Amino acid sequence: MFRRLLTVAVALASIAGVVPARAEGPVAAATAPITQTQTIFAAASMTDAIRQVNDLWVAKGNAASQFNFAASSTLARQVEQGGSASVFISADEQWMNWLAERNLIVPETRVSPIGNRLVLVALADSNLKVDISKTTDIAALLGANGRIATGDPQHVPVGRYAQEALTWLGQWGVLENRLARADSVRNALLLVERGEAPLGIVYETDAAVSTRVKIVGTFPKESHKPVTYPFAVLKANDTPAARALLAFLIGPDAMKVYERLGFTKP
Repeated sequence: MFRRLLTVAVALASIAGVVPARAEGPVAAATAPITQTQTIFAAASMTDAIRQVNDLWVAKGNAASQFNFAASSTLARQVEQGGSASVFISADEQWMNWLAERNLIVPETRVSPIGNRLVLVALADSNLKVDISKTTDIAALLGANGRIATGDPQHVPVGRYAQEALTWLGQWGVLENRLARADSVRNALLLVERGEAPLGIVYETDAAVSTRVKIVGTFPKESHKPVTYPFAVLKANDTPAARALLAFLIGPDAMKVYERLGFTKP
């Protein structure tokens, strides 16, 4: 994966007219600050990370980026409808594939540098602790009338991963009608924070930024497809500035931010 990032970052730097600061670095320093304000369309679960990476980008003399954070499906459809952005970051491969099939991304810029974990959360004062396995009865943990919050599996990546995990547990048929379906992972988290759902299935990094919930269980890797985040330049705004921005978003400074916030390596 590091070699793949190195290849993409160097290619982006070269096309963007960037000169390496040090031969060993995978991301080069721009010959001059990027003064063009650019927009990043990013999955809701990337909110904190991208804001922090943008601070580093600005600290190097570049223009601050604008953001649009939402479910990957929402963002992809906005791109299809003409929404203007330089870089798209999806919370799954499927919605990046969806844009690729419509010839809306620059294929050679696509890379998936980070991943995440799928977790079960409850309110911070909960005494619940679950070692999730095929013997875990999620329905029993919810009680008679409780609902489990997650993204809508029809549109939101975290909901799709949740469906895969619950199917692996053999409980999708029981729990499908007990989902509190949110339009993004952050809104699913909010339902648990407000006490509107006793449990939620979200990403580990989203749970980590909330003081009102805690992780009570982690879904086994084998229970769902790997959670990966593909990044790519959008074809409608394929400029040297856009490629320089993407090179920074997948470069070493950014990777340190992702690691600190709990994102994993795919």
